[in-house]
Amino acid sequence: MATSKPVTKKASFSRRVVDHVTDELVNVLSTGETLEFKVLFGRVFDGLKLKNAVSGGEEMLRLRCYEKILKLTNSGLVEKIGKSYRGLEGIEAASSTQRLARMDSAIMAAKAKA
Repeated sequence: MATSKPVTKKASFSRRVVDHVTDELVNVLSTGETLEFKVLFGRVFDGLKLKNAVSGGEEMLRLRCYEKILKLTNSGLVEKIGKSYRGLEGIEAASSTQRLARMDSAIMAAKAKA
């Protein structure tokens, strides 16, 4: 009779790369303006083109942008008013530099405990 080993849960893996779409959304929404998605996407797309960070085509980028804006809305950093979006206080915390800094400090704290 074969005995089975207990299944161990693996720690989740988080990508430690810069998210250009979210960063550009944060840049556009941190102005405090209320923008419809079409205008918002236009500004994000233009900003990404300037940074040479557009890949996958405009329609794919539009979908990624919409997914990111929904994630920011669900996390309470963006307010949706009809078809318009407005960045709330603390939106800067969603940028890649802030996220990576938090991850680095958590790793350093875990190493200090060990």
